[in-house]
This record gives sequence, C-alpha cells and structure tokens, in this order.
Amino acid sequence: MEIVLNLMIVFFAFWAMEFVAWFSHKYIMHGFLWILHEDHHNQPKGFLQKNDAFFLIFAIPSMFSFILGALLNIIPLISVGAGILLYGIAYFLMHEILVHKRYKTLYNLLFKNSKSRYLKALLKAHYAHHKHLTKDGGESFGMLIFHPKYLKLAKEK
Repeated sequence: MEIVLNLMIVFFAFWAMEFVAWFSHKYIMHGFLWILHEDHHNQPKGFLQKNDAFFLIFAIPSMFSFILGALLNIIPLISVGAGILLYGIAYFLMHEILVHKRYKTLYNLLFKNSKSRYLKALLKAHYAHHKHLTKDGGESFGMLIFHPKYLKLAKEK
C-alpha cells in the first residue's frame, strides 16, 4: 500500500508542476524575470540562453526533496522530488527537443516522424505563445496542458 501512495505522490507532484510552470511562466518569466526569459522569445545566436537558468531554478525543489527525504528517511518527500524530476524530463523532451529542436539527433530519433495529434497541438500552442516577442500579451503559458482549440487546429491539418 505504501508503494501505491508514493506513486500517487509522484503522479500528483508531476501534474502540480504543470501548474507551477504555467504560473511561473505567466507571472514570473513574463514579469520581473523577463530579463532572463526575453532571449528565449527573440532566439539569440548560440546554443545557450539566459532562459536556461530556469532549468536550475526548477531543479532546486527536486534536489532539496531528494536530499532532505534521504537524510530524514521521508520516502514521500523523495516521491515529490521524483515527480518534479519526471516533469523536468518531460518538459525538456517537449520544449527543448520537440518544440525548439535544440538537440537535432534526439528530435530525429524521437519526434521527426510523429503523427500524434497531441504533439501537433502542443507545437501549435507553443508557437502561438512565441508569436509574442514582448513580455506583454501572450497566450498558452503551459507546456503539457493547453487550450483544446489547439487540438482542433491540429486535426485540421
């Protein structure tokens, strides 16, 4: 029974991170930390962006949960860290590889020939977000959850 509870915690932490990411993207990245996020909307030359700092920022709660959970032998806290980590992996796969194709070999291996309507809708939602080059306005701030209209748009093509 304990394993089921911990798996549920992993699942909840994973999906909670989608809402944390949405809130952070809309109100922090497009707010007072726009200085770090701006280059992501303007596609600078080079491989690294200031925006990549957010990977480290979002990794801190996961690392903290793993370390504190291990030190204090609190398995549910380790499960929270695992959920956050798994969300980070999913975000990396979807955002860095699928959407922005920053790792071409992985893109070709994982996504190039995909016919998934969900993935097409995710791309449409993210590209709609990126049509805004300033911190104001904007739409579709989430990553894995997006407005159903993008599924309809993905079906049309």
